[in-house]
Amino acid sequence: MSPGTRILNSAFVLYFVHLIAASYIRLVHLTSRWTVVGGDIPKNFWDQDRPFILSFWHGRLMMMPYCWDTKKPIHTVVSLHRDGRLVSGIFAHFNIKSIAGSTSRGGAAALRTMIRTIKSGGYIGITPDGPRGPRMRLTDGIITLARMTNTPIVPVTYGFRRRKVLGSWDRFTFALPFSRGVFVWGAPITVPHTADKETLERSRLEVENAMNALCAKADRLCGHDPIEPADMP
Repeated sequence: MSPGTRILNSAFVLYFVHLIAASYIRLVHLTSRWTVVGGDIPKNFWDQDRPFILSFWHGRLMMMPYCWDTKKPIHTVVSLHRDGRLVSGIFAHFNIKSIAGSTSRGGAAALRTMIRTIKSGGYIGITPDGPRGPRMRLTDGIITLARMTNTPIVPVTYGFRRRKVLGSWDRFTFALPFSRGVFVWGAPITVPHTADKETLERSRLEVENAMNALCAKADRLCGHDPIEPADMP
């Protein structure tokens, strides 16, 4: 391991990286004007203490802590890669816990933890195109979780007027301060507990299309052309 890698992996340095990133997110939120579209959708669940699976694309991670009612316990699923540890450390500053695992590594253990969390009354947040994409294309892990727990999926996204869209695989939307933003919630989607293979695929496409429609709406509300999903391989 190189000296530079050891420095970046040190707990002391990581703490300050996470703190700086969380502080910047707070700055963006505090200096911007926000509106919420469809906010009654999660509120109905929160008011009844009904769990749901929060679904948002990897490229819209940055401002997600502020879509949430912090009085409700939520765990986000993060990858075992370095970027997953980064997200976990940043979200911890917003009292959001993490479950480590993905469809490629640690998937079975993560699934068991998610099921236990939901059964105990908690909420789960998932980026179903992470950790490696394709961008804005839904992998079936979230559908499996929804079917096994009989828990609805509620999609959400955000748009931002002043932003930088990075050249990363997920076209990460980096919000800039002193602007205006919008959170857009979608209607809950239920996956039948007895769904067969064809029904599961229809549910997967339904969630994917709903999430992409929300992103397009949020981008247009903020004066941008929508970010397009990646072409399927």
